[in-house]
Amino acid sequence: MILNTGMRTDIPAFYSEWLCNRIQEGFVLVRNPYNPSSVTRYSLSPDVVDLISFCTKDPAPMLPHMDILKPYGQYWFVTITPYGTDIEPNVPDKAKVMEDFKRLSKIVGIDSIGWRYDPIFVDKDHSVEWHISEFSKMAETLSGYTKTCVISFIDIYKKVERNFPEARAVSREDRLTIGKAFIEIAGRYGMTLRPCAEGKELEPFGADCSGCMTVKTFETALQSRMDVPRRNKNQRNGECACLLGTDIGAYDTCGHLCKYCYANTNAALVKENMKRHDPASPFLIGNSEAGDVIHEADQRSWIDRQLMLDI
Repeated sequence: MILNTGMRTDIPAFYSEWLCNRIQEGFVLVRNPYNPSSVTRYSLSPDVVDLISFCTKDPAPMLPHMDILKPYGQYWFVTITPYGTDIEPNVPDKAKVMEDFKRLSKIVGIDSIGWRYDPIFVDKDHSVEWHISEFSKMAETLSGYTKTCVISFIDIYKKVERNFPEARAVSREDRLTIGKAFIEIAGRYGMTLRPCAEGKELEPFGADCSGCMTVKTFETALQSRMDVPRRNKNQRNGECACLLGTDIGAYDTCGHLCKYCYANTNAALVKENMKRHDPASPFLIGNSEAGDVIHEADQRSWIDRQLMLDI
């Protein structure tokens, strides 16, 4: 199975000690975000967890602990954008993150790491031309350390609307101008551009619109075929082919506090939740509570160990 860690929060940036403790103890407990008393217990044994998928804006805290991840396949998406602290208040200096990206790539290999430049929004301070110029500089810096760049344009979810009221959807004209330029730049630096849940709009111009955290992505990282149960495939509104079903994170716990974040309700709640974090707990936030009902996850390896990929 694939274990996701980054759709609800940034575990490498803020909870690396907790993750190491969970791996050492061999299991994790995860609350259902929509029914908190319903708890799932996931084994972290490499016998059933084939690959751990990470999404982070700061891999640095995890870099000293990479040995603990050696029994697992890995895929890392590192989000690096050129926004300043007015938009991403607590994200580290981007030049440092790019250097950490390179270090991580050398550890896990070029097929196990991708760059995310998202979400893209356009306003008076972040013009189409600004995005194209900044993307080009970043792509040049990261050239040779990844084959993949994922982009998406901002979605105005309710939480985004509340925390970033001035944000606006990107027009089709601007999406096409940015997309076509990014495709050309990415290709120049040895990267395939993959739009995330953006439909097929950029496919005619050379983008790979098949998805980002797909079966093929993970098979390439593992150098193995996988037999993925149909029920674990998540087609989000018909636009997403990614495996998103298992995530050990929790909403309202990401300390980056980016204005565009869909996973945080508000800064006060995040700060309160982070105070409740115990690195020794099997839960990311808090501990066991009266009324908890624990379910054992149905887990098995998806790797077909008889058939290796010819890549």
